[in-house]
Amino acid sequence: MLINKQANGDSLTIALDGRLDTTTSPQLEAEITNSLSGVKNLAIDMEKLVYVSSAGLRVLLKAQKIMNKQGSMVIRNVCDEIKEIFEVTGFDELLTVE
Repeated sequence: MLINKQANGDSLTIALDGRLDTTTSPQLEAEITNSLSGVKNLAIDMEKLVYVSSAGLRVLLKAQKIMNKQGSMVIRNVCDEIKEIFEVTGFDELLTVE
């Protein structure tokens, strides 16, 4: 999975490309942990993400919990397959998906 970050003041966009699964979720977790200091608006762009596993969902939930304390988080450009995963797991109720 490729992770591209773009900071703009207190906003950060993280674009994901590939699969967010057991193998790649530690990479995203490390990026999020190291990047959120001072961030008030986090956007996760999933335009090029093709799959998310339960390990990936855990990382997204962790990011949401951090951002609940310091700002807001939104997930953008989610494909139908991942939207369905969010709906089946109830994550569509926990995350802001645009």
